[in-house]
Amino acid sequence: MSILASRAGSRFRIAPVAAFCAALTTLSMQPDAASAQGKIVISNWDAYMPADLLERFQAATGHDAELTVHATNEEIMGKVTAGGGVGYDVLFVSGQFAQALDKLGLIAKLDHAQIPNLANLYPEANELKHDLGNTFSIPYAWGTTGLCYRSDLVASEPSSWNDLLKPAADLVGKTTMLATDRWLLGAGFKAQGFSMNETDPAKIAATTALLIEAKKTLLAYDDTTFYSKLVSGEASLVHAWDGWCNYGTAENADIKYVIPSEGTDLWVDTIVITSASENLDAAHDFLNFILEPDVAKWVAENIMYKSPNKPGMESLDPALLEQYPNLAMAPAELLQQEQLLDVGETQKDYARAVTEIMTAN
Repeated sequence: MSILASRAGSRFRIAPVAAFCAALTTLSMQPDAASAQGKIVISNWDAYMPADLLERFQAATGHDAELTVHATNEEIMGKVTAGGGVGYDVLFVSGQFAQALDKLGLIAKLDHAQIPNLANLYPEANELKHDLGNTFSIPYAWGTTGLCYRSDLVASEPSSWNDLLKPAADLVGKTTMLATDRWLLGAGFKAQGFSMNETDPAKIAATTALLIEAKKTLLAYDDTTFYSKLVSGEASLVHAWDGWCNYGTAENADIKYVIPSEGTDLWVDTIVITSASENLDAAHDFLNFILEPDVAKWVAENIMYKSPNKPGMESLDPALLEQYPNLAMAPAELLQQEQLLDVGETQKDYARAVTEIMTAN
């Protein structure tokens, strides 16, 4: 595993390892300058696609491309909403953010005739609730959030969100939770049988109270080094994205991943074209190029996330799937989980709830 990448949220999205320092340099040109010269400008998380991809894209299509890096979904959302998307052609954003951008009219409808490699997607990849039929986005990676644990350090395999929120005595001070709002609150929502996209103020309040109580049992909130804490033995059970759990498994085979019995989220990272793009044909060609099977294979092998690209996933070494079982999760299984969706103005309630949790004694 050469790099780690981040998926979604306020966290830095996380970037798998060194990645999400927002100060990592963007390529030499500013978006508006590049656009003026006819280059497509792509904003992505750092190290979230092959390093030579743009060179290969240019060689294959004749289109030039420039890469800029965003650290979080919120960062690129802020830039795009402030400037109407001018200066950007292609964005990598999580599904709920693509949904929000579409509602704002800031991304283009896709011309599927220009993206024949859409045929490489699993059929289930056309059933994603943020964008049924992939009308304005294409899925790039997808996965789940669950419990990552040291099988040699826990008395029994965890099976419920309450194993994390109301841990046994021997696990008190040995657990961590993700701090990013959708996942922190999501664990509390699911533990009570609520929706991952809950909008009921009473249920948000009940979840806030539950998580304030759970805070007393935690070692830490940790969105970036939780798997390292498992490797060292500092933690025994952590709240984790599936791919990030694999980073720990790569170092210690006793580290396992499980989806709690109450269910979890299905997160999806997507690619969209801005409605302000003046290079729509080249942008469509980029989306088509990134749907080549070798790119999907790279995602699984390097970022340790599942790809919705069927031939790409089928080209993986079976030994990799045996070592990291969550990579082998079938698309139909993924769609049994609840997809994260845009919650509109309720996002402000989520932010207030997380602030209350973080500042509670």
